[in-house]
Amino acid sequence: MTPTDPFYLGILILTGAFTGIISGLLGVGGGFIMSPIQYWLLQETGLQPDLALRMALGTSLFVVLLNSISVTQKYQQKQAVLWKQAKIMGISGALFSFGGAAVASHLPASTLSTIFGIVVIIGALRTYMTPAFKEKDKISSNPVSYIFAGISIGFFSGLLGIGGGVLGVPIMLIFLHFDMRKAVGTSAAVIIFTSFGGSIGYIINGWGQPGLPSYSLGYINLLNWILLAVPGFLAARKGAEVAHLVNPEHLKHLFVLLMTYAGLKMIGVV
Repeated sequence: MTPTDPFYLGILILTGAFTGIISGLLGVGGGFIMSPIQYWLLQETGLQPDLALRMALGTSLFVVLLNSISVTQKYQQKQAVLWKQAKIMGISGALFSFGGAAVASHLPASTLSTIFGIVVIIGALRTYMTPAFKEKDKISSNPVSYIFAGISIGFFSGLLGIGGGVLGVPIMLIFLHFDMRKAVGTSAAVIIFTSFGGSIGYIINGWGQPGLPSYSLGYINLLNWILLAVPGFLAARKGAEVAHLVNPEHLKHLFVLLMTYAGLKMIGVV
């Protein structure tokens, strides 16, 4: 298979559109969907697994940056973004996302994919056990808790090529006492910061590496990025609109199902 094969192009376009909808609905970057699919496709073009996974992670994170901007704009209109908290988590997260990308550039594919799967599944289980809507819990006002949340979200964002929503939403629900819609909206804003820091990390650490495919900027493949980002950007706004019409508990269940499947897929169980 080559990157100009219609099947290759079609799969990425459909993946981008689907990921955009999920990003808008759930406040996640969608890297947990894009990374496994790109990892498989890039290997089919002949790339070695280690390089294919780094390209998949870096490219996914760069797509996430555009999606998150689109989603945040929509949630801001619904007053579901807590900017003070988002900035604290986002700035600390961006720094550690850069570091996570550096670590990922030196780990083998088998280790990275296993870590990816375990982290996503743990996040899914904790989210499932947390109510999507909380009337009485007061949102945490401790800035230190937001700094530590940002560090956790950011590091795994860079390490695993995800925006951080699969960790950020559970953290905001469980530890910071957000309700589901504010967790989704604020997560989207945090992802702008973490995906930017991580993308820079993948560009710098992949710069000049041997064996990179055509149209690559470090560990980011620009052809894949366009095919994923354009439909994703358009679809993300629709997803955010739909999210405000859906029961928060239903949103949570969809979030959990997608996370569990993606985690098991990366571990190799399904």
